[in-house]
Amino acid sequence: MPFRLCFGDGDLLRCRFAVSPRWETQEAVRTLQRPGRHGYHLPWLRAIRASAASLDLRPLWLLMPLRGHTPDFLGPPPIGPAASFDEEIAAIRAADPDAAREDIARSLVCTPGAYESPLGRAMLADPARAVRDLADLTEAAWRTLVEPHWPRLRALLEADLVFHSRRLAEGGLEALFTGLHPSLTWHDGTLTIDRPGTHVRELGGQGLVLMPSAFGWPEVVSGFDPPWQPTLVYPARGIGALWTAAGTRTPEALARLLGRGRADVLCALEAPEATTALAQRLGMAPSTVSAHLSALRDAGLLLSHRHGHRVLYERTPLGIALATGGTP
Repeated sequence: MPFRLCFGDGDLLRCRFAVSPRWETQEAVRTLQRPGRHGYHLPWLRAIRASAASLDLRPLWLLMPLRGHTPDFLGPPPIGPAASFDEEIAAIRAADPDAAREDIARSLVCTPGAYESPLGRAMLADPARAVRDLADLTEAAWRTLVEPHWPRLRALLEADLVFHSRRLAEGGLEALFTGLHPSLTWHDGTLTIDRPGTHVRELGGQGLVLMPSAFGWPEVVSGFDPPWQPTLVYPARGIGALWTAAGTRTPEALARLLGRGRADVLCALEAPEATTALAQRLGMAPSTVSAHLSALRDAGLLLSHRHGHRVLYERTPLGIALATGGTP
């Protein structure tokens, strides 16, 4: 029987999007242990190979069963739409040890032998220390594996939010939910997830957090038992271009027309992106990229819109035509 999330009238008003650096850190750690995910992130794996070897990730891996429960206190839903990693790790450090022990025990029983292992017994014997150690290890994983690449990851995730926010505005909830993933269907106030297991949850006025993920790709994850807000994590769009170097496919004719720098910026904007992330991908100074973006926008080739404290740029139909050689 599939998973079902049942909406009431109040829940429809409390659906929100979020991006979570803490979630991406958890899934980056999980990706290292899951060869099936490696093909999507080979350039990243090569970049972090040496630094990842310095981390002992076994305590986190022990709580990431192939099937079953990962402790909710290690990955609570984001505090807000633009929560920082520091805010999210503070929430983990503030976890109640008694509740964390129950959460850890529930996870350990999902992996044969984990409950009786030395690591598992140590966590259960001193849950307060387990919370501290797991938070420290999560922070170390963030600093080592994810933070150096966060501008690029954040740009991908925020571009996904822009796309799906527009889909919601144009087609309503049905268009939004069915466009997130093929396993999702929306009918008569119920969001159904086609996956093994049985789970029915009345949202009860809490609404639903919708969160794109790069490292969780291509899986859909739903859960978070009370008191956590119900959350649906879905694969972000554009994962194929996440680790691709930008500026390698700029047509020479376009470079002669616009100048190499502006042409590279225009061609690199395959999805909405902010100045800093684009500068990192192109190897340019942010000030230079900012000047190119302004010129392209003034020429009618780009649009800009604010997302939180950041401004995202995307191509207009004319910009798309120039960059791809198509017709606007």
